[in-house]
Amino acid sequence: MGGGIAGIIAAYELIEAGHRVLLIDRDKEKNLGGLAKWAFGGMFFVDSNLQRKRGIKDSIDLAMKDWWSFAEFDEGEYWGEKWAEQYIHLCTPHGYDWMRDKGFSFFPALNWVERGTKERRGNSVARFHMVYGTGWELTYRMIRLLQQHNKTHLLSYLFEHRVEELLTENEEVVGVRGQNEATGQPFLAKAERTIVATGGINGSIEKVKEHWDRKAFGTPPETILNGAHPYAIGDLHQATEAIAGHVVNLEKQWNYAAGIHHPNPPFQNHALSLVPCKSAIWLNYRGERIGPRPLVTATDTRWLVEQICQEEKKYSWQVLNKTIALKELAISGSESNPLMRDKKFLKFIWQTLVTGNKKLVAQAMREFPDVVVANTMEELVEKMNDLQGNQDIKLDRLRDAIRQYDEQVALGPEATQDWQLQFIHQVRQFTSDKLRTCNFQSIMDPKAMPLIAIREFVLSRKSLGGIQTDLEGRVLTRPNATGKQNPIPNLYAIGEAAGFGGGGMHGRRSLEGTFLGGCLITARVAAASIKGKTLM
Repeated sequence: MGGGIAGIIAAYELIEAGHRVLLIDRDKEKNLGGLAKWAFGGMFFVDSNLQRKRGIKDSIDLAMKDWWSFAEFDEGEYWGEKWAEQYIHLCTPHGYDWMRDKGFSFFPALNWVERGTKERRGNSVARFHMVYGTGWELTYRMIRLLQQHNKTHLLSYLFEHRVEELLTENEEVVGVRGQNEATGQPFLAKAERTIVATGGINGSIEKVKEHWDRKAFGTPPETILNGAHPYAIGDLHQATEAIAGHVVNLEKQWNYAAGIHHPNPPFQNHALSLVPCKSAIWLNYRGERIGPRPLVTATDTRWLVEQICQEEKKYSWQVLNKTIALKELAISGSESNPLMRDKKFLKFIWQTLVTGNKKLVAQAMREFPDVVVANTMEELVEKMNDLQGNQDIKLDRLRDAIRQYDEQVALGPEATQDWQLQFIHQVRQFTSDKLRTCNFQSIMDPKAMPLIAIREFVLSRKSLGGIQTDLEGRVLTRPNATGKQNPIPNLYAIGEAAGFGGGGMHGRRSLEGTFLGGCLITARVAAASIKGKTLM
């Protein structure tokens, strides 16, 4: 159940082993592949051949230390921790190497994201491997491998079919029941094994708010944009609970701090995930710099959301100029990165080194509803307030915040006391970041105009929790009075539906690249279990 990347990989592995597979998906056939096709395509691997070629020294032990620091697992979080350990051990031989064997390649430069803060260690080295061709290539190559397999006669599909119920006989899962949404007719499908691969809950803003971690973030923001799949609404989580399956950690969500409205949304409330510019100044709803430690991307995404959600009004602004935008403005996903998606490597390098992303910046300034452009500070404040429909931004506050930042820029990397600028100096020591990060660029530089302000909202993205599974991907029952759990016979969960393994292998935070990677590894683990094998 579920034709996203996890479901596709599981189906591929199973037909290759000679199993008959029925793939059921709620979406139309043309949309096979789910959200992965729109993803940037980053995948987390440890001590890969590409890392070694780039002189990056990584290891299982180092990755474990980074993961546990960032995850901040709850006491007693058994299966999440076990799955994290299993993922770290499996991701390179059964992820990176497996993909290379299937003809995938990776962008030659690695990205270093989620580096952490002074208080919390993140990635100690660069581990973010970009699929050459983005998530688009990952998805469509896997679809081709599936549909052109010499055993494709073993594969059948049901599109526009919504599964609503798991069927059981003698406490064993024997299939599913639901509705054909094209005709309105009910359907029933029986099988020896049933795999849930229907994503998380973050496509439903109502469920995001219902399970919001109020202890950490307070009340949910009034506006949360949708950066997930519209059918990732947790209906199979509920169906699993109905047969005593255990669903956990739904309050643990990987939401982003910089969502902006899509200029041409394919569905209601759909949004884009902005990669915030490191050299922009990040402000609260009043035009004051958020602090005391300034916000800057590539540190700790959960921390960014926490800081914004401590404000009375839980949205934010970034103010920058056109020079910064040309160098740094980016949007996550294949749609907004056509040169990378279409493998136009030389044009991408030319854009990165010479021209900047002129097309995206021009589109943002012209079409994006959350972007305003001005030639003076006074004009910028007026347009920001007009956009939001209030007078919360005060000229003197904004002018003072930018003046203080620009004064620190002028001091240079050796003398600045500004943490954001210190971080910029640090990341520019890494070649990939140096090419995409300005070198101490002031905001009010007359040669860098016009000024740009971007209004940003919390963006619903991924569920870090989900259906709890053992290390074979088998769905577990709720604990009994003594804490004992058993696998529900014949039922598996993979990908985001399983919290990417164990109902939450990330804990509270992701080191990034572990979502597509988690879909791949959970799918292969579950398929191996069904085949009577193991990947470990």
